[in-house]
Amino acid sequence: MVRSKASITVVFLAAFGLVGCGLGSDDGEDRPVEVSGEVDGTVTLQTWALKPNFTDYVEEVIAGFEAEHPGVTVQWLDQPGEGYSEKVLSQAASGDLPDVVNLPPDFALPLARQGILLDVESADEALHDEYVAGGISAYEFAGVDGVFGYPWYLNTDVNYWNGELLDEHGLDSDHPPATVEELMDQARIMSEESGGDMYLISRKPELGDLVKAGIPVLSDDGSEFVFNTAEAAALLDEYREAFDEGLMPRDVLTDAYLGNSQLFIEEKVAWSTGGGNFINGVRESNPSLAEKIVPSMAFGTPPLYVQGLSVARDTSNPAAAVALARWITNADNQAEFARIVPGIFPSTTASADDPFFTESDGTGDDDAKVIAFDSLAQAELLQPVEVDEAMSTIVNQQISLAISGDVTSQEALDTAVSRLNAMLDTP
Repeated sequence: MVRSKASITVVFLAAFGLVGCGLGSDDGEDRPVEVSGEVDGTVTLQTWALKPNFTDYVEEVIAGFEAEHPGVTVQWLDQPGEGYSEKVLSQAASGDLPDVVNLPPDFALPLARQGILLDVESADEALHDEYVAGGISAYEFAGVDGVFGYPWYLNTDVNYWNGELLDEHGLDSDHPPATVEELMDQARIMSEESGGDMYLISRKPELGDLVKAGIPVLSDDGSEFVFNTAEAAALLDEYREAFDEGLMPRDVLTDAYLGNSQLFIEEKVAWSTGGGNFINGVRESNPSLAEKIVPSMAFGTPPLYVQGLSVARDTSNPAAAVALARWITNADNQAEFARIVPGIFPSTTASADDPFFTESDGTGDDDAKVIAFDSLAQAELLQPVEVDEAMSTIVNQQISLAISGDVTSQEALDTAVSRLNAMLDTP
């Protein structure tokens, strides 16, 4: 399921008996799981909201696996989108977690901490050779040794520019900003050339922007947030100065803010970010704008959005479970899925040789697809999975206070870090 970030909190864990319940305790947690041997028997697969739109695809993949391993029977379960996190936690608490289960990293985190998921790094020597580094690291969690999922389908963000507006206001659509510093400089030019009527900057900074700038957000051991640094304060100061100069819409700090994508579609700003299929979406809302759009690489470290397949540690059929997870996420099956679902990309290193992802036909749509795919080699999760919605709200509130000048940038960051550390659920 392609989804917005959802969080699993300690409230859910307590509700389903996973806090202090002893699952994954010392008498079993360190015992290796044997995954070699014959791939046969029955194995269960659980996906998230893929029926009915992708039923044919999943059934074809399963049929291929069963043909490859004639002794295997795959039982496919698909759960609806609503309430999926609660469903997974309920299954884990009752010992009914399917053998292979679709889990984004934030859903996998609490299960990995409780020893409920298999460390696929220890079970699969080819893992690091066959999957992109960012996809693997998305399933590595601070304070827990191992990798707890195979990366499946990926996405990232690309910068999108209204080339016509850039050229009309003193800029060059062939050379849009490539860094935050260039964004600020060119925003000033656009503001001056337009008499303050047109904006280049379309949003305030977020927690992920600190990571893009190379600023650590969470300590290596996951025990505390550490983003209240002088470097982070300097970045917020840049945006506050831009806000004071009128280089971004005033309502980016209010409830009236429509979001950078909507402002871009309405041609009120000349920059937005979006996935590799963003131009197709724009074409539905504003066809004339779609032909003006110039894509370019995201600033700094590209963000990574990932879905993955995890394996239950107590599966009764580990050999078949690991083989199935590998089969679904192999280069051929992922490439086919990406052709069915525009805007998602495979997580395998072998996909770098597929011209569908690496060669453009010269259109803006195809240029964006290639830029997005190329970005995945450097893409990372920008927001730690430990950050839930309540934490995000606090960070966004404090950033807004800093940008508006109600508090200093350092005060805002200190407050955010203090409050988040008080909420942090550490292993």
